[in-house]
Amino acid sequence: MRWLPGIAIAMLLAACGGGSSSSPETPDPAPPPPPASITVIDVSQPWVTATPASVSMDEVRLNRGISDLSGMSRVRSVLVARHGKLIAQNYLGGTSQATRFDLRSVTKSVVSMLTAIAIAQGDLSGLDATVGDHLGTPYVLDAGDRAVTVRQMLTMTSRYQWNESNGDDYNRWIVTDDHVQYLLDRSQTASADFEYNSALVHMLGVVLEHATGQKLPQFAQDALFDRLGITSVEWEVLDAEHVNGGSGIRMTAEDLLRFGQWILQKGNSGRAQIVTEEWVREATTPKFNWRNTYNQQRSTTYGYLWWVADAPAVPAAFAWGYGGQFVYVAPSLDMVIVVTTDWVGMSAETNPSAFAGQILSIIAGDILPAAR
Repeated sequence: MRWLPGIAIAMLLAACGGGSSSSPETPDPAPPPPPASITVIDVSQPWVTATPASVSMDEVRLNRGISDLSGMSRVRSVLVARHGKLIAQNYLGGTSQATRFDLRSVTKSVVSMLTAIAIAQGDLSGLDATVGDHLGTPYVLDAGDRAVTVRQMLTMTSRYQWNESNGDDYNRWIVTDDHVQYLLDRSQTASADFEYNSALVHMLGVVLEHATGQKLPQFAQDALFDRLGITSVEWEVLDAEHVNGGSGIRMTAEDLLRFGQWILQKGNSGRAQIVTEEWVREATTPKFNWRNTYNQQRSTTYGYLWWVADAPAVPAAFAWGYGGQFVYVAPSLDMVIVVTTDWVGMSAETNPSAFAGQILSIIAGDILPAAR
């Protein structure tokens, strides 16, 4: 299934999920989280519900966090799972279990997992496979373009000049006629620093299409979503040939929670190991020395198309979409949290990055500490 937003909406959006990589980190010693083993479930099955108390959650503190999130004007769903059971499910603003939420850059974390599957199938030779190995005519590539590796696309270190966090590059890119060539035509710098770039991840999606011989939505459904029982997915269409591989996937909040639970279980669903534990571990391990702080959410950096946090924060990995779309995975607490928002027109009311940072702060400051 596919969807296509109007151009007027497309011009207003930015795909980026996270903030600048230069924010200072202020260490704040925190007590170690309570130990928790991971409860492995078959995520394709219907969610089993439970009370917070039955899974050792402080219900008062949990409800305070959920209430704070629900009081934010643009929040549309809040779901919490612990020990493989659904313990909170809240829909706001006229949404319901059937609502497909536009998750923006959460798409990137999905593409990370699809990359792992393509490597495991032998369609990609590995992290050092290059754009030049898979893309050619009709695209025009120079030596720098051909040398960009899968690893560089996963870590946003391709050296293309791009400013999506504070500039308009995404808005210019989304309305261009050829979304791959637009990126290939950008200059490359000498320094391979982290630079958030949705066009780069879209190009990775096109590489996956060429490598697997399938369009991205079909590959994703066959290789991943069907195996997780995820049936609600829609993709944003860019042109006659491609969906948006960097932003714009839609699904229900419960299906997003399934995806997060599967990550929590290190790629396992029931008896099926869909990607290796090693890949999930690597994808959710920090790849950089810089750390960002979002109030109570500390020690935030980047892995393979996943935002990750390490000490002194509770170790976590989260997919982050523009305007506050989150699937937040805390392995040491055996917990997954989903928050979605209505991001359309948000920038006219508030700063979308600050709004998302407030959501992160409530997750880290209230919901995670509710675990006992």
